[in-house]
Amino acid sequence: MATWTTLCENKDFRTLYYRGQSQVHSALVTYVRKNRFGYPRVGITTGKKLGGAVQRSRCRRVIREAFRPLWPRVGGYDIVFVARVRTLEYKSNHLQVVMEKQLAQMGALDHA
Repeated sequence: MATWTTLCENKDFRTLYYRGQSQVHSALVTYVRKNRFGYPRVGITTGKKLGGAVQRSRCRRVIREAFRPLWPRVGGYDIVFVARVRTLEYKSNHLQVVMEKQLAQMGALDHA
């Protein structure tokens, strides 16, 4: 099954931070920018403010799992999700609702 591509390069993250649209929620910050590839590229950022490696890894897993059902509806966009301290309190199904709302407001989500 096809999936999204992961953003790994620092320049891609910086481009999104400075030139992309953003939506802020107490549990998640989302940056979006159209790309030329036609498929989604996703990056996840978890800072040390969240806690130790276990907490940061859990945040990444929850964000990935929340995005999994949404990615077929996302076209050619670069997306960066930034975890916040409240992300630790959320389960993936609650975070999916937040993520879906943010992506829809920025026009990165099809209404299918």
